[in-house]
Amino acid sequence: MADNDPTPEQEAAARAKEAAEQAALPYRWTQTIGDLDVTITVPGNLKARDLVVELKRQKLKAGVKGQEPIIDGDLPHPIHTEESTWTLTSAPDGTKTIEIHLDKIGKQEWWAHVVTTAPKIDVTKIQPENSKLSDLDGETRGMVEKMMYDQRQKEQGLPSSDEQKKQDILKKFQEQHPEMDFSNAKIN
Repeated sequence: MADNDPTPEQEAAARAKEAAEQAALPYRWTQTIGDLDVTITVPGNLKARDLVVELKRQKLKAGVKGQEPIIDGDLPHPIHTEESTWTLTSAPDGTKTIEIHLDKIGKQEWWAHVVTTAPKIDVTKIQPENSKLSDLDGETRGMVEKMMYDQRQKEQGLPSSDEQKKQDILKKFQEQHPEMDFSNAKIN
């Protein structure tokens, strides 16, 4: 064990401190690698017109009109405002919940907090759910499948998809130009 690794007791204390800090927030939040959801409980007599919810590229503000915002601050990373939404739903206990969905632009990183003024969580401890290729959007799925194919090719000592494409283009060019001599050509 390295000298800078925390002891199990230190680790447990850090987790407890983090849990207490998150529990003290006036909202709850969860995230996946691609999006983040915030829930805020408000009195049951409120309607959407009684609320202020602003979703900007790098700023979030939500609360009841005429009162201090419940959450107000800069986001640690930008969001797609056109894909981010909020709704007001009724809860069984008579309260209502503001549900805010933020669509992350950088879908490659975990957020340590919702707004930069809030306490951070240790993102290295996040255990992501296993995902299937079918869960990915078409572009990402294609990229992952290409990477997997290229890895298999490399392990077998065969050309990657890009190298194969270059070889195919060269071969096609040679077939179209049989009069040219490629015997001494050096091609990288």
